[in-house]
Amino acid sequence: VTITTRLLVSHLSGIRHYEKDIAKVKEEKEKVNRALKLTKSHQDKEQKEKEGKGIEKTDCVKQKKERDSETKSRNSKPGRNDKEFEQEEYYLKEKFESVIESLKIFKNDPLFFKPGDQFLYSTYGFTLLSAVVERASGQKFTDYMLKMFRDLDMLSTVLDDNEAMIYNRARCYIYNKKGRLVNAPYVDNSYKWAGGGFLSSVGDLLKFGNALLYSYQAGQFNNSNGKFLPGYLKPGTVAMMWTPVPKTEVSWDRDGKYAMAWAVVEKNQQYGCCRQQRHYASHTGGAVGASSVLLILPEELEPEAPGTWAGAPPRGVIVTIICNMQSVSLNSTALKIAREFDTEKRAQ
Repeated sequence: VTITTRLLVSHLSGIRHYEKDIAKVKEEKEKVNRALKLTKSHQDKEQKEKEGKGIEKTDCVKQKKERDSETKSRNSKPGRNDKEFEQEEYYLKEKFESVIESLKIFKNDPLFFKPGDQFLYSTYGFTLLSAVVERASGQKFTDYMLKMFRDLDMLSTVLDDNEAMIYNRARCYIYNKKGRLVNAPYVDNSYKWAGGGFLSSVGDLLKFGNALLYSYQAGQFNNSNGKFLPGYLKPGTVAMMWTPVPKTEVSWDRDGKYAMAWAVVEKNQQYGCCRQQRHYASHTGGAVGASSVLLILPEELEPEAPGTWAGAPPRGVIVTIICNMQSVSLNSTALKIAREFDTEKRAQ
């Protein structure tokens, strides 16, 4: 088979995640599909009811119970519940000297499906992606990333190295089986630098979000006087990264699709004065003893008058939350915060 970097970055490679049993993965995906079908069926019946083709109340109640029971299974995704962290490989303590060396964990395992056919979130897919970066750049992946963080002025973003003395490193926590708060166990993340091996701060993540939003919007503003510096990335590159990829899915927002290392919700509204989707990009993070989210809500710029907007990029709202607690769902909270700031800004 052929696995491209685009497939890796969109989790379409077929490389396994922490679960090694393909039967369990298929069972989980079937539960998700059933939940989605039940939800769609319920929405269709509600629409018919609005059109005067009423349905029996008992059917609605039964449908709701089925849908609620499936919702629990639907949320069984990376970083969404405690079962995810029952996988032994989350707690590896072996130190790997290079990303090439860490490939031995999964390189002889079978693919779960033909590359490009299905979506399966895979931390190991990003480990392979880091090896691609290492070979293409001619540098150690960690050195390459730390230089990039310096370019972005993210000076508090470092490797999660247990031996290093890291100023202001937070202690991480989990709940044990008795429901008591305890310190998170020791792990060595050298096997997955690209998929969860960096420590950062909310300040640095805001800088990262602003740099991406600036790059995304830079081409939309009139720069005839050369007063705007170029973005860190080309506008088209960020637009490509934030373009939904077919056959993908997102666990933390069912309105979204996965793009290139980002989850993306596109602008959409079906009915007047009803539910409205705003275009935004986000990604959550789940690690042993920690949870996080970075969400970017671009300002909706009027397309009919390019180059006439007041101010300069970046224009929008960026929310980041880092929590030293395991299995905390943060995307919906971040989205609510972003919308509040966006609404307040529009009212001014």
